[in-house]
Amino acid sequence: MSATEAPEVPLSVQQEFLCLWDKGDDMGPFGPRFHIVDGWRVRGAIDLTVLQAALDDVVERHEALRTTVVRGEGGGHQRIFGASIVPLEVRDLPATDPSDTRPRDLLAEELLNEIAADTISVRRLPLLRAVLGRFDGEDAVLALIAHHTAVDAWSMQVILRDLAALYAERAGASGPALGEAPQYREYAQWQRTDEALEAGRSARAFWRAELEGARALALPTDRLRSREPVFTTAWHRFSYGEELCTAAGQVAAATRSSPFMVLLAAFNVFLHRQTGDTDVVVPTFTPGRSQARFQDAVGSFFNFLPLRTDLGGCATFREVVGRTRTACLKAYTREIPLAHVLEEAPDLMERVAVDGLASCVFQVIQTPFTMADEHVGPLAYSAIRRKVLSQPVGSDIPDGMLLCLETDASGDLIGELGFSSNLYDESTVVALVAGFREVLQELLTAPDAPLPDYRNRTDTQE
Repeated sequence: MSATEAPEVPLSVQQEFLCLWDKGDDMGPFGPRFHIVDGWRVRGAIDLTVLQAALDDVVERHEALRTTVVRGEGGGHQRIFGASIVPLEVRDLPATDPSDTRPRDLLAEELLNEIAADTISVRRLPLLRAVLGRFDGEDAVLALIAHHTAVDAWSMQVILRDLAALYAERAGASGPALGEAPQYREYAQWQRTDEALEAGRSARAFWRAELEGARALALPTDRLRSREPVFTTAWHRFSYGEELCTAAGQVAAATRSSPFMVLLAAFNVFLHRQTGDTDVVVPTFTPGRSQARFQDAVGSFFNFLPLRTDLGGCATFREVVGRTRTACLKAYTREIPLAHVLEEAPDLMERVAVDGLASCVFQVIQTPFTMADEHVGPLAYSAIRRKVLSQPVGSDIPDGMLLCLETDASGDLIGELGFSSNLYDESTVVALVAGFREVLQELLTAPDAPLPDYRNRTDTQE
């Protein structure tokens, strides 16, 4: 189908929200580094002709990868184009040289960092490209880069899962059968149905009451945004170790909470000690796929959810976990797009707009479909999740900081903190990561120890 034949499809609420923050094609949500880069180790002999065909099949299967967001005054729309060839770059990695003593895992991570420092234009379709780095004929790294307006973290796993199945099919091997793929435009259209609007009305009433008088977290910056308006995103990566990971799991089991709730509770305590606030509102990312029909779709479904926790009167960390758990359960069952939340709580992001303050988003990554030595046809795939190399330029985040934690396959609690390098020095980021580790160590090892008196306060950050 050509662009002229395709009807104009309405934008999703998420796309409309991105348009509000549009800074052109050079920076912001439509900029060249607003992308996602994921990588997998692939074992087995890869046929490049088959891989190219399978990549092109993925673009044919998922319209979002060949869709542009038409922006402009008076509202925008989606325009869906016909399928086109996915750029595929093939490299021979240094480990093929016997004199190179660096471990292959490290070389794989260096490749992913190099790709993440690169760009992808929102104007050039498809919004996906691939790099295959080969150590030898049986061991390779497959890296996929896609523009974030077309995909989210969940989508990247769907793309790889489908790519593996389509590769197996084209290679003449048995593999999982793929059903018909739901399309992102169907989601945008569903958002305008009576079903979605009715669910949204009750959720709006909840958020209007829940966020009355609330202000989202904002932390002081090292430099003023007005003096350094052009930004890039740097990434500081770290490990908190197996001991803290195990302790978080134990507290989660004892309190009937998820590890996310426990780690967020500790972050709430950390923030209280940084700011003095007992009324803490931390934004987090959510998959935005409450409708099961869209779980196999590719698109930008991700959403922000403000989680408000009152620490006032909590005597122990166990009580903080209980408060945080309650806040999470209430919020997740009433998830609606952030744009709709802000219509009910227009002052929520007031602090973030202050020059000298910036947002800090907290996330514990729990991505579905993550492959770990999973055999699909002639190849085996393992997601590259553990990263230890920081980088000065990588995938862009919204203005401010994004703290991500994740449990890797070895049981280690790993993390990365993305930050706008025009606003923050690396030393500030390193200190934040170290300070949070100290709080985690204190709280997780003694969840029933007395905490300072968290009196009800209405402090505001100056």
